Amino acid sequence: MPARKTEKTSKPMVRKPAKHTAAQPKAATTLPETMITGKASPAKAADGDKPVFDYISSLPQPQRGIAERLDALAAKTLPGLQRSVKWGMSYYGVGDGWCFCCGGFANHVKLMFVNGVTLTPVPPVTPVAMGKSTRGVELESVDDLDECQIAAWMKQITAAPGVGGKKR
Repeated sequence: MPARKTEKTSKPMVRKPAKHTAAQPKAATTLPETMITGKASPAKAADGDKPVFDYISSLPQPQRGIAERLDALAAKTLPGLQRSVKWGMSYYGVGDGWCFCCGGFANHVKLMFVNGVTLTPVPPVTPVAMGKSTRGVELESVDDLDECQIAAWMKQITAAPGVGGKKR
């Protein structure tokens, strides 16, 4: 059977080049796509201090400064601190479990406590897709850090059996 011939009545679409003007402001810091969308960073899962330090150093400011202060506070507050990168965020624990995590997002850093509903006072933020009992705080600047309260939460959560402390 011979091939049918068709008439093309429409013109092919030609994409015009985008107009660039000097008046368009350029962002001071280009955020990684994952920080804008709210998804986890592409940081590879790995245990140890170096992967966490690499993750923190990959964050833009002010998120990097906030994460550095939280990491330093955890190291000062918790003897035997263990670090890991999991699901694109830094995780912290002592004993036999991971107790809290820290992740950088477009306008803030989230500090989330596993089983945070048991903390006194209960942290105010219920993060999406982190489990029903996870609670935390969102920090937009280092000035938002209440180091005394966060250190108290770190101590409380690491003392809980099965979360960070020895199982009894």
